[in-house]
Amino acid sequence: QVQLVESGGGLVQPGGSLRLSCAASGTIASIDEMAWYRQAPGNQREFVATIPSGVNPNYADSVKGRFTISRDNAKNAVYLQMNSLEPEDTAVYYCNAKIRSTISRFRIDYWGQGTQVTVSS
Repeated sequence: QVQLVESGGGLVQPGGSLRLSCAASGTIASIDEMAWYRQAPGNQREFVATIPSGVNPNYADSVKGRFTISRDNAKNAVYLQMNSLEPEDTAVYYCNAKIRSTISRFRIDYWGQGTQVTVSS
């Protein structure tokens, strides 16, 4: 079984920065893609950023130029550096990974439990 655990969320003032981390553990053969999504109260879960294997990262227009996604393949981890944070960035941020398990022949989507990011004065 595979598990994703996020960390790094918290309260920050507008204009501040946070760095989110997500580590995957378990019976992992390969990770094809890792991504971040977020969901604000009353809203649908929305795409934030993705970093597929061998492909340049892609960002939602709302965060482009402010957020940077990166991977550490040796640690099965993905990070989201968030700069120039705005109140509109307040949401629960979820880590997503498309993973091939050593005990499964299929690629499966895994989700973390989420970490709260609050941008407020």
